[in-house]
Amino acid sequence: SLALTGKGHATDHACLLGLSGARPDNVGDAPATLAAIQATGSLLLGGLNACAIPFSAKTDVNWNFERRPEHSNAMTVTAYNADGGVVHSQTYFSIGGGFIRTLEEMHHTKEEIQAEKKALRLDMHFRDMKELLELCAENKMDIASIMRHNERAKGHSDEEIDSKLDRIWNVMNDCVNRGLTSKEVHLPGSLCVKRRAPQLYEREKRFARSNSIQTIDQPYLPLLSGMSKISMYAIAVNEENAGGWSQIVTAPTNGASGVVPACIKHLVTDLLHPRFVRRLPDLYESHAHAMIEAPRIFLLSAAAIGALIKQNSSISGAEAGCMGEVGSASSMAAAGLTACLGGTPAQVENAAEIAMEHSLGLTCDPIDGLVQIPCIERNAMGATKALNAATLALMSESEHHVQFDTVIEVMKKIGEDMKMEYKETALGGLAVAHNIKRSLPEC
Repeated sequence: SLALTGKGHATDHACLLGLSGARPDNVGDAPATLAAIQATGSLLLGGLNACAIPFSAKTDVNWNFERRPEHSNAMTVTAYNADGGVVHSQTYFSIGGGFIRTLEEMHHTKEEIQAEKKALRLDMHFRDMKELLELCAENKMDIASIMRHNERAKGHSDEEIDSKLDRIWNVMNDCVNRGLTSKEVHLPGSLCVKRRAPQLYEREKRFARSNSIQTIDQPYLPLLSGMSKISMYAIAVNEENAGGWSQIVTAPTNGASGVVPACIKHLVTDLLHPRFVRRLPDLYESHAHAMIEAPRIFLLSAAAIGALIKQNSSISGAEAGCMGEVGSASSMAAAGLTACLGGTPAQVENAAEIAMEHSLGLTCDPIDGLVQIPCIERNAMGATKALNAATLALMSESEHHVQFDTVIEVMKKIGEDMKMEYKETALGGLAVAHNIKRSLPEC
């Protein structure tokens, strides 16, 4: 998220941290690093024991609102010597989900692109959902097993695969828990948005203690089961994402980072109770095993859906609006839930299709360029949509009229037809609506 919504996404801070040697999986004390750059007027290029260079965020970070023809999310990094001569310069493009390409890579020939695809070819290769389902049928494997097989074919052991999957889920789960227990009252920015997840969490605990669906003084509390609990988890993550320096997993993007964690949290906390687990002996040996294995199955299944969307359409809000972000996340989560609840590959496909079909045309129009309104609630809606899609798929026959591959083709066409104002620019839609309440000066 650069230029038009870059400030709201703290992209400038991320750039300074990256130049200072921080990595996404270990950012360290980010506020202290940024404060030191501002206080000293210098930046330790590459981190500790590195070269200190003069640096001013006010003059050395330039927001250029020119739209590049290759992709709207572009950034040029230029290094100068003491005499002002250019030492190195490169233009990078953020194409969604943390994937980066250089200017040269964006202009690769068809032959070079084909060579890249060949190098990335999977052992059990699939270009679309049709081919993936055929692989499942031919090999009598589920989608998660196909994905695990391909990771093994790349040279990764099961222990390495599980360790990385567990790491992803642990970061997601920690983020949910931080969001539920945060003491911060308001999120930063001009909207002065109040955090809601901690309050929802306290009310949910009150209802759980009451052990009753009859609550006279607060009759809405029974609603905090099912759909509303999954919303609470999603809101917790996205308030952390909007709040500053909380570690987030792009799933598939930061703006849509709440949907998948919320659905896994709901799965292991509220859905996979021991009695239900006993009905799925082919998946889980015991309830304890389910608590470990379900997030792995979920992430592998969701990854297959995300890969197909990225390959055949886009997961970038700058290319496909919010249907590329929350829409993709909802589709991925619906697939993960269905797989973990005993769904067949065909039912997983159906769930992913339902969630994406009903996300088509979703715009990306954040108010003031902040990932707050409508982004936080939209993740909650994406999570509940995923749960609903999984439920419909599991309760229905696998035959359905619209296929996942068809929906992704339509998604790509809608993204191409969608006006720029509705694709992460904060120049249209809700972002320019009148009568939006802004904060008071003291906020």
